Amino acid sequence: MTDDILTERLRLSRPHPSDLPEVFAIQSDPRVWTHYPSLRHTDPAQSVAMMERWERSWQEAGLGSWVARLRDTGEVVGNGGCTVLGGEVWNIGYRIAGDHHGKGYATELARAGVEQARARDPQRPVIAYLVEHNRASANVAVKLGLELVHRAPDVGNPDPTVMRLVFADRELTSAQLAAALR
Repeated sequence: MTDDILTERLRLSRPHPSDLPEVFAIQSDPRVWTHYPSLRHTDPAQSVAMMERWERSWQEAGLGSWVARLRDTGEVVGNGGCTVLGGEVWNIGYRIAGDHHGKGYATELARAGVEQARARDPQRPVIAYLVEHNRASANVAVKLGLELVHRAPDVGNPDPTVMRLVFADRELTSAQLAAALR
C-alpha cells in the first residue's frame, strides 16, 4: 500500500528522512514566513523534529503531512496535509516554497488533505488555524469551503496585535475549539 496521493499537478508523499534538505529549504525561507517570522526554521534540527511529529500523526491517525512534488518533474514545491489536534479536530496545514507562491498549489494540496481526512473520520471537523494577516492562507481556507468560527488575539505571539483565526467546516464545540487553539 502506498501513501502517495496524485492530484492534477502534484504527487503527495508521506515524508521520508531523505526529504529533509527540501523540507528545511522551505521551512527556512523568509518568504514563507512573512506572517510569522519567529517560526522560521534556522537549524535543520527544527525540521527534523517537525518531520518526526508528521510521522507520529501518520502512525496515530493514518494521515499526516505530505511532501508535495510536481508530478512532471519531481521538484519539491511544498508540504502539508491534515493532522489531528487534541483528538478533536483535523487541522489542515500547507506551506509552499517561495518560488511557487501564487500558483494554486496550496489549494490543491489542502483539498487533497481535506478529502483524505473526511474519508478517514468524517465526524471529526476540519479546521484551518492561521494568523489574520496571512491572507493567502485564509483565502485557501475559504476556497476549501471552511468558514470563520473564531477570531481573537493570538496568545503567545511575540506581536500582541496579531489576531488568530480558526476556520472550520462546521460549528465547533468548546472542546473542539480548545483543541484547535492548542
